[in-house]
Amino acid sequence: MLRKLLLISCAICFSISALAQADPYSVLIKNGTVYDGTGGNPRRVDIALKGDKIVAIGKLKNARANTIIDANGLAVAPGFVNMLSHSYNSILMDGRSLGELRQGVTTQVFGEGGSMGPLSEDMKKRRGTPAWTTLAEYLKYAEGKGISQNIASYIGATTIREYVIGLEDKKATPEQLAQMRELVRQEMEAGALGIGSSLIYAPAFYATTEELIEMCKVAAQYQGKYISHIRSEGNQLLEAVQELLRIAREANIPAEIYHLKASGQANWPKMDQVIKLVEQARKDGLKITADMYTYTAGSTGLNSTLPPWTLDGGFEALFKRLQDPEMRKKIADEVRQPTDKWENMYQLAGSPERILLVGFRNPTLRQYIGKNIAEVAKLRGKDPIETIMDLILEDRSRVDTVYFMMSEDNIKKQLKLPWVSFGSDAASMAAEGTFLNSSTHPRAYGNFARLLGKYVRDEKVISLQEAIRRLAALPAMNLGLNQRGLLKEGYFADVVIFDPKTIADTATFEKPHQYSVGMKHVFVNGVQELKDGEHTGNKSGRALWGPGKKK
Repeated sequence: MLRKLLLISCAICFSISALAQADPYSVLIKNGTVYDGTGGNPRRVDIALKGDKIVAIGKLKNARANTIIDANGLAVAPGFVNMLSHSYNSILMDGRSLGELRQGVTTQVFGEGGSMGPLSEDMKKRRGTPAWTTLAEYLKYAEGKGISQNIASYIGATTIREYVIGLEDKKATPEQLAQMRELVRQEMEAGALGIGSSLIYAPAFYATTEELIEMCKVAAQYQGKYISHIRSEGNQLLEAVQELLRIAREANIPAEIYHLKASGQANWPKMDQVIKLVEQARKDGLKITADMYTYTAGSTGLNSTLPPWTLDGGFEALFKRLQDPEMRKKIADEVRQPTDKWENMYQLAGSPERILLVGFRNPTLRQYIGKNIAEVAKLRGKDPIETIMDLILEDRSRVDTVYFMMSEDNIKKQLKLPWVSFGSDAASMAAEGTFLNSSTHPRAYGNFARLLGKYVRDEKVISLQEAIRRLAALPAMNLGLNQRGLLKEGYFADVVIFDPKTIADTATFEKPHQYSVGMKHVFVNGVQELKDGEHTGNKSGRALWGPGKKK
């Protein structure tokens, strides 16, 4: 009897072993130094992927896999989350998203004030009649085109305002507020992350705090979040932070400050007070976080040097004003005056030499790419402010511009804050094709690699394990992205493998179209998108949904 039992037991063991041999893992990552995203010390363990999930972590000595990667000497980490991406159009042009993929970004988050839906018929006409109407439809459309990264989005408060009120400086009526709330409800049920605002820009500038609170109250019912380019990052920085805290408190909603900064040299000392405000609010029970990019220059439109009332009615209204001599004089006079009433980027930069031109629509103006406003004004024989107005009018666009306004000391101070994650505030590009028609800010190619190379390895501002926690787990948790942000069994297999000794940004303000180096392999939903630093041709990215999505 005993012999019979032993034979049966051996047969069962053999069957299990044979089954394991016949059903190997999809991917086995061996011999790497694993940073799981929690911020704890790294471990020398193996990771096995099967399908789109992480299925085993440990010493997997006899494991078989279809693909085996020897990560000896390399760091293995959860994929990075870009908390502020403007890639909503660029991924439709090029779903590979190489500028970010080569840094280890596996999820891009959209919605800084503007979002790709919901769109009224008039809005669709202004945008060239896109193939979608709602934000959820856009996300599904992008996924269907084929993308190498996951995408998710906030609803743009500006987009909701434009849908209901238009581009004019008007206060929302009770009926309009009801319509705005309903649009928010529909998008939250369809999977949006929450409400995103960008309050220095028209028409968002025209929104009252109460309007934002009303929208956020609806988003909060669906476990949504509020995220904001606050109303001032300069002369009214503290007041703008207080407005965000008020919205969070009255709407009972978690809130995040987009690209935390103090702009303009006179405002640099305010960062200590901002940190105190946020940390006190966190102690009081408010869920307040922030994100940042790793450069002392920001980037937005050249029109940001003009007062917000000039865009009352939209860009066509602005262009008409710039053709009126009396209006031009009024605009120029306001630009020259320091003010607390609006975010005067001309003043915050400090001088026209610190305003760099990087993108035009008009091919005849592209000769000025890479030059600052002082240089272009001299070439044209005009005053710098007159030159700004001329360029916007001739290009009939906002004109893409870089502004040097921030302090390196503040960047290092912000990097040490445990509640700060990271966002590029840029569109992901490829160093080829139509992307080369314009310059850009180097953050489009280097924001995340710069953190790991310059600030972690070289300057040791924070540890590698802490940087990875705040590149992956912190933003995933803040966003409510289920089973992402950690290397953990049962979690989605967004995994990056890089060389901590060589990872670095190479893009500069003079030559921004240069990929970062040191990222070896990237997996998105268990599929290899980057192999030995090169794109594989796979497009395994997905639309991700907020926790309020109806099942």
